[in-house]
Amino acid sequence: MTTNSKIDPVDVSIIIVAWNVKKLLMECLESVFQETKDISFEVIYVDNASEDGSVEAVEQTFPDVKIIKNQENLGFIKANNQAIKIAKGRYILLLNSDTLVLDNAIAKTTQFADKNPEAAVIGCKVMNPDRTLQRDCFMYPSLLNMLISSLYLNKLFPKSKFFGRERMTWWDFNDFKEVETICGCYALVRKKAIDQIGLMDENYFVYGDDPDWCYRFHTAGWKNMYTPNAQIIHYGGQTTKSIKFTFKLQLFGSKLIFFYKFRSLLSFYTARFLTAMFCTLRIPYWIGVALFKKSDRTLAIDHVKTYFFASLHCLTNWRNLLMNKDTFNKKAN
Repeated sequence: MTTNSKIDPVDVSIIIVAWNVKKLLMECLESVFQETKDISFEVIYVDNASEDGSVEAVEQTFPDVKIIKNQENLGFIKANNQAIKIAKGRYILLLNSDTLVLDNAIAKTTQFADKNPEAAVIGCKVMNPDRTLQRDCFMYPSLLNMLISSLYLNKLFPKSKFFGRERMTWWDFNDFKEVETICGCYALVRKKAIDQIGLMDENYFVYGDDPDWCYRFHTAGWKNMYTPNAQIIHYGGQTTKSIKFTFKLQLFGSKLIFFYKFRSLLSFYTARFLTAMFCTLRIPYWIGVALFKKSDRTLAIDHVKTYFFASLHCLTNWRNLLMNKDTFNKKAN
């Protein structure tokens, strides 16, 4: 195993962005160094102003890791772009801090990428901590998919290729496949493709960057591909759980950014309406939970507030959904 000290360029630049998740971060880094063989790699850790001693822990335990220390939380996308700019690898691996690399997954993904030079982004099999499947491939945002999810049809008919289309819930993820979007929790990206189409769009603070980037690669003639041969564990939602309300609004807003950028004005306004409908239809359920299930009352009230304000912002000023709305306004005008 070779790290970043001698070889230029290296095979893979592994980029990890974190904010106040020291324990998970350290476990992730340990899995990277223990489970990555047969390739040369460097690790770049971008700290988004953590206050839990993450930087000091990485410096002491993993001295070969390059560290970028931000003085404020710049968000997932901007932090990754910082690291990509100094990366030396033929490939860039975006790896979430709440993941565990299994059984030489990074080398296996790299080998698959080398055999498929037409692929810009490659994803692997992602599993929950209990080793059940976590779906990490999905379609680009569309009005049809938004309508299906708003009406719960994807939940009612998960095995249907039509109703389960957005998250590909009909698929078992056991075969190789060209897909539309690879989830950014583990995405191996060809540096040559990045040089062609550019970095991730920093209008997205967090969420939404993966379909945006994959769509831009696709329109430039590249493929996005999935291999089941490499596997990781993804805990999911660990960075965002401390301020769920804000991040939930951002999730809705990020999808609208995609429509704002790539679809017609009519489609964009329809997407706003469908997002509002999605949220509104879920409010009665959570009101019922708050009224009749005392043990879940606090959670239910949080959901009611989230869906209410998300619906309100979609119908009035949608940019209020965004965590970086002021920056977005400047870039969009």
